[in-house]
Amino acid sequence: MKQINYLLSSALLLCITGTSYGYNLKAQNEEKPTLEIQYSDAKPANQYAKIALLLDTSNSMDGLINQAKAQLWDIVNEFTHAKCGTNVRPSLQIALYEYGNDNLSSREGYIRQVLGFSNDLDEISEKLFSLTTNGGEEYCGQVIHNSLKQLDWGKNADDLKMIFIAGNEPFTQGKLNYTDAATNAKEKDVIVNTIFCGNYEQGISTMWKKGAMLTGGEYMAIDHNRQVVHIETPYDDVIIRLNSKLNNTYVSYGSMGRQKKELQSVQDANAAELEEVAFVKRAVSKSSRLYNNSQWDLVDAAEEDESIISELKDKELPEELQGKSENEIKAYVKQKKTEREEIQKQIQELNNKREAYIAEHQKEETGELESAMLSAIKAQASRKNFTWD
Repeated sequence: MKQINYLLSSALLLCITGTSYGYNLKAQNEEKPTLEIQYSDAKPANQYAKIALLLDTSNSMDGLINQAKAQLWDIVNEFTHAKCGTNVRPSLQIALYEYGNDNLSSREGYIRQVLGFSNDLDEISEKLFSLTTNGGEEYCGQVIHNSLKQLDWGKNADDLKMIFIAGNEPFTQGKLNYTDAATNAKEKDVIVNTIFCGNYEQGISTMWKKGAMLTGGEYMAIDHNRQVVHIETPYDDVIIRLNSKLNNTYVSYGSMGRQKKELQSVQDANAAELEEVAFVKRAVSKSSRLYNNSQWDLVDAAEEDESIISELKDKELPEELQGKSENEIKAYVKQKKTEREEIQKQIQELNNKREAYIAEHQKEETGELESAMLSAIKAQASRKNFTWD
């Protein structure tokens, strides 16, 4: 009986305590409103220009691929001078897809993501030069859908997000309707620009223009096999020589340092083999803020965080720095940085003269793909308050 009374007393005490706590909690809630999550209106530290290139690599598209290889450096050089709002410089990321190639998997719709969004300009160049053509089915709606689904477009409304899809077959091919892909693009705030490789009117009749209009993009038709006559200038050879000196300022480190430094030289050679003007444009890109290699170059890495020098093991350094003290390494990196900045400045100054010379002597139109893309980029970037200085 005593035990039962004890249990009843305990239960009564617990009930009273709980009730009292409930009344106190209610009173507190009445005095202090429920805390709501406040979302900051501050803009992200970085703003991006994200561009996905979707290239038809079926038969007869070699001319398109070659133009894209050279066009890469025009895009980079254009965004070198871009601003978001007042002083923020956007970061540039480029992704690459190929479609319409028999060498690709039929189960995947003859579509392959060659490279996700990347700011590694040497890697982007490498992937472009790896493309080869072969006949196949060309599913425009599907490749647009894949790029929207697989790529990280982000959620910042101030970012510039663009797709450029180029090809020469009807835009309507494939099971996935291009209108559905366009709806998906609009939901992600991605502008789809279409480049038909052929007659302008034919591109309209095969729905390439409508495919662009659905997202507020540009429709363009180009002669992808047209041979463009470029203006040689007195500054080209000097810029190319300075490019070699620029390469000597890179200090590789880490597991992929040596390989990446070799890739830098290989992509120089690829650009030179394509045409001299592509090599010159690449050298100009390498003198810009967008050519950053902090993942393998100690100069760029130390610019972001100098503590990396003290963290690296001796075997992770290039031979010329192994066995050196931390202060000696810092002095060496500082010297290379000074050399690089001077060379980059010279290249930029020479390029200004080069562009003025071209403007004065230009008789032929610029490259088909070049003029089409740059025109669309600047027009659409202005909607996101991008400006150029």
